[in-house]
Amino acid sequence: MMLPAAIELDLPITVLATDPSESAARVAHDVRLGRHDDADAVRALAATCEVLTFDHEHVPPAILEGIVAEGLAHVRPGPHALVHAQDKLVMRRRLTALGHPCPRWSEAADPAALATALGELGGRAVVKTPRGGYDGHGVRVVSDAAEVADWWGTGGPLLVEELVPFTRELSAQVARRPGGEAVAYPVVQSVQRDGVCFEVVAPAPDLEPGRARAIQELALAIAADLDVVGMLAVELFETADGTVLVNELAMRPHNTGHWSMDGAVTGQFEQHLRAVRDLPLGDVTPLAPWAVMVNLLGGTREDLAAGAAEAMALDPGITVHLYGKGVRPGRKVGHVTVIGADREDLLRRAHRAERTIIEGGIQDRNDGVDGSGSGTDGRA
Repeated sequence: MMLPAAIELDLPITVLATDPSESAARVAHDVRLGRHDDADAVRALAATCEVLTFDHEHVPPAILEGIVAEGLAHVRPGPHALVHAQDKLVMRRRLTALGHPCPRWSEAADPAALATALGELGGRAVVKTPRGGYDGHGVRVVSDAAEVADWWGTGGPLLVEELVPFTRELSAQVARRPGGEAVAYPVVQSVQRDGVCFEVVAPAPDLEPGRARAIQELALAIAADLDVVGMLAVELFETADGTVLVNELAMRPHNTGHWSMDGAVTGQFEQHLRAVRDLPLGDVTPLAPWAVMVNLLGGTREDLAAGAAEAMALDPGITVHLYGKGVRPGRKVGHVTVIGADREDLLRRAHRAERTIIEGGIQDRNDGVDGSGSGTDGRA
């Protein structure tokens, strides 16, 4: 999804993909095949580029540190920043030291330490593998150390966090250039389904302007403190008294920012390219009072293009983005966006389009308008 913006900005992009069938490889002009954890493949890519950037956080830090040390390319965000999105324990330690609001947390190196932590957190807690987890993977709500028995011995201590009694999840996205110039998008509200982002409303409903600005300032401060270059998403829990706590960080275009592709003057993918290429940042003003983005999570229907045609015929005002991925249950295979002045109507239309594309047939029910059905603790 960076490619259309790159074409308009006349920025050539080379993609490192593991297989020619991957989404980016299918549409990019210049593709190299190789794994993100293969030092030779990543170094060979870097040697052809001015700037190396990412669509996920899983490139081993040692590879990136070597590229920086040798001056092969600018790595943005740099490995010193990216590690905070790669390792949740590193992130918790650093944010806590900086004084940024986090849930209560501890490290557990063995079952005994986890049992102690559970006792301190009321007998139930969220346990996360520090590395590699995403979209609900590597996250469990447990009340006994035995519930993560298969995680011991997989590479270091586990992160144990309090089970935050949050009322909703928010996301604050910012973009930052190498010299420190930064902009903040409106704070949004997100809803999860089985640990996967399902619905985003921009801006977050019923968020007092002063509180919204404070959250934006928090995200800008984190970006500066960690020296992030590019897009940064700060995922947050909001509690009943209005307190916000940092859940996780993503240093790339993020699912909670997909609304901006159609709902803001400058979408997050173009903004990321501007930031990492050290170009002037774009205007983040919304194009309408509200934007609603609903993810398409795979089911049994394979022909999503036919579903998209049905949805667009039903509602010409929606925008459909299909990712070219193989369909499997729960996998993010696309999203729909709709913008306008009536939030409830936008929610109804977006969810109707989602059901039409995923389930087939013209769907015009009113259920699911509020994104209900997540049924999870919302942790990613």
